[in-house]
Amino acid sequence: MVAGCVLSSMFVTLLLSGRVDLEVVLGMIGPLLVASVSRVVAERTWRREPERLTGVMITAFAAKLIFFAAYVAFMLSVLSLRPVPFVVSFTSYFIALHLFEALSLRRLLADAHR
Repeated sequence: MVAGCVLSSMFVTLLLSGRVDLEVVLGMIGPLLVASVSRVVAERTWRREPERLTGVMITAFAAKLIFFAAYVAFMLSVLSLRPVPFVVSFTSYFIALHLFEALSLRRLLADAHR
């Protein structure tokens, strides 16, 4: 997951001749951090106390809402990033990483029922 994000951000930066490298990288870091932590927490919860997974995921969802709102606001207002490249990068990584997280969770639950 990390390698895919780093390689794809390098590719986009090279493709666009380094004009949006900061926006691309910062658009990637927030979703990558959240997806990584969420995946680890979900797997650990499932291994230790599977009955708590739904509650943990609901709490994580609420925390993600707050974090992402603050993250985007900080990036666009305090750091004054260019909005279009940042939002495109953030949205792309957000969707891709949450899809990856959902597929990982599906696999985790499927493996447990075999």
